Amino acid sequence: MSELYVYNTLSRQKEKFEPISYPHVGIYVCGPTVYNEAHIGNGRPPVVFDVLGRYLSYLGYKVRLVRNITDVGHLLGDTNEGEDRISKQARQERIEPMEIVYNYTQKYHHVIDSLNVKRPNIEPTATGHILEQIEITQKIIETGFAYVSNGSVYFDVAKYNEKYNYGELSGRVVDELLNNTRELDGQAEKHHPADFALWKKAAPEHLMHWNSPWSVGFPGWHIECTVMSRKYLGDTFDIHGGGMDLAFPHHECEIAQAKAANNGIAPVKYWMHNNMITVDGKKMSKADGNFITLNELFEGNHPLLSKAYSPMVVRLFILQAQYRSTIDFSDKALSDAQKNYKSFINGLRAIKNMVYPIATTPNPSLQGGEFETPLLPKEGLGVVIDTKVEEEVKQTIKDIFVALNDDLNTALALAHLLNLLKKINIFMSNPAKITTISEEIFVELKEKFVLVFEEILGLKEETPKGAFYVLLDSLMAQYRLAKEEKAYNKVDAIRANLKSIGVVVKDMKHAIDWAYDE
Repeated sequence: MSELYVYNTLSRQKEKFEPISYPHVGIYVCGPTVYNEAHIGNGRPPVVFDVLGRYLSYLGYKVRLVRNITDVGHLLGDTNEGEDRISKQARQERIEPMEIVYNYTQKYHHVIDSLNVKRPNIEPTATGHILEQIEITQKIIETGFAYVSNGSVYFDVAKYNEKYNYGELSGRVVDELLNNTRELDGQAEKHHPADFALWKKAAPEHLMHWNSPWSVGFPGWHIECTVMSRKYLGDTFDIHGGGMDLAFPHHECEIAQAKAANNGIAPVKYWMHNNMITVDGKKMSKADGNFITLNELFEGNHPLLSKAYSPMVVRLFILQAQYRSTIDFSDKALSDAQKNYKSFINGLRAIKNMVYPIATTPNPSLQGGEFETPLLPKEGLGVVIDTKVEEEVKQTIKDIFVALNDDLNTALALAHLLNLLKKINIFMSNPAKITTISEEIFVELKEKFVLVFEEILGLKEETPKGAFYVLLDSLMAQYRLAKEEKAYNKVDAIRANLKSIGVVVKDMKHAIDWAYDE
C-alpha cells in the first residue's frame, strides 16, 4: 500500500505524511462558535476531518483529535474587532450568554452526531481556559511582540514581522495589510490597523468578562486555539484543520502567537484546509435567501429544497467532492446523491448477505443420502476463474486506497467503490457469477467494500424508524405466498404498498428479495 500524502497549506504542496511522534498523531480542528444553529457550511469540516481520523486509525496510527467550542471572544467584523457574537445573540434573545452557549452546543452536537461524525477525543471550551489565555498573553507581552493599550492587549504584527513572517500561511503581504486594513472602532488603540487583540477591555454593558492584569475584559478569538491546541497536543503537533476561510486571519494569527510565545518554534507540521460551500452557485447568505441550516436540510424545510435529505445522503454528498474543491449545494445535486446513497446501501446489504458458493457431496452413511458438511469448491467442481474479472476487482480495491492516500481523495475513492458495486450487483443478480473469482478475492471484495464504506468513509444504512422491518417482513411473506398461489392482483397490490414505503421487490431466478427504491 502506498504512503499517505496530504496537501500542506503552509508549503503549498503535497507532502508525505510523517507524524512527529510515531505512532501517535495529534489533530486540532477549529470547532463552532455556538451562537446560532449550524448551517451546511458548518457540516463539512467535521465530516472531512472525521474521515481523516478514521483513515489514520485504519493505517495503524493512534489518533487524538481535539475540536474546540468557541463560547467567547469571536467578534463580529472583518478584522475581529466588533461585538462578541455570543453576547450579541444573548442580548437579542434576552437570556444569559451561557444559556446561548449551552443551547446551541447541544443543537450542534445533535446535527453533527447525526452525520455519523465521531466525537473528538477532547472538546475544550474557550471559557474553560481563560487563565491559560491570560498566561500566554502575558508571555507574549514579555517577549516584546504584544503591547497594552487602554486596558486591551494587541499583538504587534509589524514588530513580529521583523523577525518572523506574518503571512506565511495565507500568502498575505504585511505592508498591504498595514495600508489596506479599513478603520474600525478601537483601531485608534493600535500601533497598526493589522494588529489583533489578545485581550479586550470590556465595555460596561458587555455581558461576558473576567479579571486580568490589564482590565476586566475577555480574550480575543485567535488566542483560544493557540492555548488549547498546545495544552492537549504539545508545542508542535501534526495536523491543524479547518475551513479555508479560517486560514486568514485566524490560523495566521495562531501561528504568530505560538511562535512569539515559544521562541519561533512552528506550532503545526501540516495545515489542512477544506474548501468552501456554495448554494446554487452563490456564496451562502441570508440576504440572498440561500442560507440553509443542517436541520432545514434534514427536514426539507426550506424554499430551495423539494424534499428532506437524510444525514447520510448529506455526508455522501460532502464526500463526493475532494475536500480541497468547492461544493455547490443544490436540490438536484442532493437528489442525485440520494439515488447514489440508495444504490450503495442496496449493494452493502447484498454483499453482507452474500456467501461464496460451496460444493457438497452425498454421504452414503447418512439416512436418505443427505449431503454432508459442505466443502469448499475445488477444481473440477464447476468453479471457472475469470482472471480478467479477478484482476479488475484486485485493481479496483488497490485504486481505492491509492485515492485515499493521495490527499484523502474521497471523490475518487467513491468512484472506485462504485465500480466494486457494479460487480456486487452482477453477483447478486446471478450468484453463479461469483465463482468467476476465487474465494480469496471474493472475501477481500466483501471485507474491503464494507470497511471503506462504513469504517473509513463513515457511511451507514439509516434504519427507518418504528416497526419498518416487521411490516416489511410481513409484506414480503404475503408477497411470496401470493406468487406461489398465482394471485397476481394481490401481488400487484403488495408491490404498490411496498413502493409507498420506498421499497421495490426484486424477483430473481434464484430468490425473491427487496431493495430500497432508487
